[in-house]
Amino acid sequence: MKNHIIADMFEKMAAVLEFKGEMPFKVNAYRKASRVIGDLQVDIEQIWRQGRLEDIPGIGSGLAKKIDEFLRTGRMTKYEEVMADVPPGLIELLEIQNLGPKTLALAHEKLQVNNLEDLKRVLADGSLARLPGMGAKKAENIIKGIELYERAKGRISLGIAVPLVEEIITQLQERTSVKRISPAGSLRRMRETVGDIDILVETEKGAEIIAEFVHLPQVTRVLAAGDTKGSIIVEGEIQVDLRAVRPESYGSALQYFTGSKAHNIHLREIAKKRGLKISEYGIFCGKKQLGGSKEEEIYENLDLVWIPPEIREDRGEIERAAEHNLPNLVSLEDIAGDLHVHSNYSDASISIEEIARKAKELGYSYIAICDHSQSAKYARGVEVERSKHKWQEIKQLNTKISGITILSGTEVDILADGTLDYPDEILAQMDIVVAAIHSGFKQRVTERLIAAMQNPYVNIIAHPTGRLISKREGYEVDLDAVLRVAAQTGTALEINAYYDRLDLSDVNARRAADMGIKLAINTDAHLLEHFRMMRLGVGVARRAWLEPKDVLNTWPLEKIRQFCQQKWQKLK
Repeated sequence: MKNHIIADMFEKMAAVLEFKGEMPFKVNAYRKASRVIGDLQVDIEQIWRQGRLEDIPGIGSGLAKKIDEFLRTGRMTKYEEVMADVPPGLIELLEIQNLGPKTLALAHEKLQVNNLEDLKRVLADGSLARLPGMGAKKAENIIKGIELYERAKGRISLGIAVPLVEEIITQLQERTSVKRISPAGSLRRMRETVGDIDILVETEKGAEIIAEFVHLPQVTRVLAAGDTKGSIIVEGEIQVDLRAVRPESYGSALQYFTGSKAHNIHLREIAKKRGLKISEYGIFCGKKQLGGSKEEEIYENLDLVWIPPEIREDRGEIERAAEHNLPNLVSLEDIAGDLHVHSNYSDASISIEEIARKAKELGYSYIAICDHSQSAKYARGVEVERSKHKWQEIKQLNTKISGITILSGTEVDILADGTLDYPDEILAQMDIVVAAIHSGFKQRVTERLIAAMQNPYVNIIAHPTGRLISKREGYEVDLDAVLRVAAQTGTALEINAYYDRLDLSDVNARRAADMGIKLAINTDAHLLEHFRMMRLGVGVARRAWLEPKDVLNTWPLEKIRQFCQQKWQKLK
């Protein structure tokens, strides 16, 4: 899939045009196109072959022509023109949080900053802080942005890695006689970002499978092609390794290469005390192999129940497995609905009817339409009068479409003074109220979140830390204080399943659940394709040891209504 290559090109064009002072509407057009194409779960080449590029929201004839040129020739003339007179090192700097295009343009003009080393130099000698409009605080924030950028560099988002691996596995299953095949490593453990991608396949014909693997259509470069391992680079400069494993060792190899390192070290220590040895080839007593064909055999020989991959981090899971007392982790099949979805009443491109029919297709019992509130002009926030029209449409659709309940909701903005963007009399008419901060990320965030949770009509706080994994660390917020008030008021917190948010994180979601706070796994969908991201949110929840009882949207609708009513009665 070339989706993320094209999305990256448009994002870079937007950044460079903004750096050059281009008109905002042009910058925003490229930025929106980048976001939409990057979020597509369908191969853009398939859409292109069908002549439907302009059916993609935000893609007009001009952008469609640029995509067409790239898919036909491998080049995009406009991209080359935009990038031609900008040093490559400068383009890289546009990805750093807290370093906006205007600041970068000033640093480039006044201090000859052309790359990351130049930027570090002017931060170290204080010359950047002395530029007009800068200062020590802004310089300090740019240093934090550099640290975040360098940590994220070379890591792959789950939203890219999961569909890529699924595509490769499907192709290998179609082209070869593979038996068992699975991703391994941090991807199988559903970490929010992964390094290189590992896939394991059970076979006695390793050379044949690897020969097919290195000739897949996504391959841009072959690094290795042996009898037991192949390594390739695919579009987007992502490395994928395939290991061919004999049947008697497939389970032990899968366990070994899944990790985590800390989990495996702990297992080996237990094995050693019993006179056993664990390796990627099996579990042994001397030279006798006790198991290895199935992953479960490794754990059984240590008197442990099998441990789900997502919680293999040596955070107490081995001790619980020894007690046969692991949590009943929430699964995708447990999800009964999505409580945060946007429609074309605000900044999405999908109608409420399309959303409802998709939710029904997914087997959901309910779906909440939570459009942006009136102050969010950038997102076509819904004024009070349009809200009333929306409620009426939802009422009609609930009569028209059986087997699914459409809930009227909102993603109401928490304003700078801590008040909500709709009056209580409007919120009282909603089935579900999701509250969120979308601006003023450094302005009394903790106090604003607390004030919102103390409103009896607010049921869920969306993306509570405000982070974007690839771009920003999030709000300046006292999360301990937020968790305390969420527990006190009976307010649920969201695990936002959008791949660049995954907010709350696994660690913070587990902290919340330990305090008795309920979580809601929501996609924040703006396109029908976004519903697929629910599995990423479920991955976070599983890493957080969450069970269905901890997750609001595994419950029947009547129980959710009772949850909302209990808070209202408590705080009214």
